[in-house]
Amino acid sequence: MPKRTFLQYLIITSKGLAMGAADVVPGVSGGTIAFISGIYEELIETIHKFDLGFFKLWKKENFRTAWGHYNLSFLLALFTGVAISILSLAKIITHLLTTYPILVWAFFFGLVIASILYVGKQINRWNYKVIIALLLAAVFAYMITLAKPIGTPDSTWFLFLAGFVAIIAMILPGISGAFILLLLGAYEAVIGTLTQLGEGIATLNWEVFSGALVKLLVFGAGAIIGIKVFSRVLNWLFKYHKNIILAVLTGFMIGALNKIWPWKKVLEYRMSHSGEEVPFLEKSILPQNFEGESHLWLALLFALIGFLVIFILERLAAKKPI
Repeated sequence: MPKRTFLQYLIITSKGLAMGAADVVPGVSGGTIAFISGIYEELIETIHKFDLGFFKLWKKENFRTAWGHYNLSFLLALFTGVAISILSLAKIITHLLTTYPILVWAFFFGLVIASILYVGKQINRWNYKVIIALLLAAVFAYMITLAKPIGTPDSTWFLFLAGFVAIIAMILPGISGAFILLLLGAYEAVIGTLTQLGEGIATLNWEVFSGALVKLLVFGAGAIIGIKVFSRVLNWLFKYHKNIILAVLTGFMIGALNKIWPWKKVLEYRMSHSGEEVPFLEKSILPQNFEGESHLWLALLFALIGFLVIFILERLAAKKPI
């Protein structure tokens, strides 16, 4: 593995900051940021390589040898940046979702529209298999958005499942882990938990900190298992069935647009762990049918801004060799 200076590791941490920021926002993929910044292949290779052999080498040689062999300084520097970024942005996004929900969802909607075009453009050969894969994925994702969530975001098993599935975003450029959380109905719960963790640290409130930490450890356990299970499979699929996978991702995002449509009507509420009544089941409605101010023109502006974010990232990615 490459030997790096402290400054080089700081640069990797800064790339982790960018990845963390991307993973908090539905529609922007941390994998895309890793690709643009030139660390995608090393990230995937390091994740593939890391296994229980680390402990065998540690026992046979020493900790330093095992650490260096598995390139863990790279992962530590990168994920330190990711963690700092996520914790910093979680509170801001929680506040914005509460205060300006329509504008935030409109921004996310624009991000995902651009992501659909970005991923779809990478399909270099269209045939009936690709088209069928796209259509089936779109229908499947759309049906998920109409269904009642399979569990409440406060339940332990559901957090584990959310982490297990959402980690795909770190492997795949083009699809966002936050977007997967949105589709599962766990996005706001996870962001809220991150906010609570930050508040617990800032106020030295052990009760708040420990409660949030337990939830995030469950989520993280799902993510760790998910990344080991999915990484080899997805990389094999990308190598031998790239067009099919890209079609599935594209269709998946098309069908799931219903989930992030800015104007919603609440059909059913649930009680959160804190005793608050929060939306559980919603349906998309037209802006003119929205109860309250629709903020239509501002929403269109924010959707355009979201679209341009991905457009600019795509232009930057085009300048980087794979």
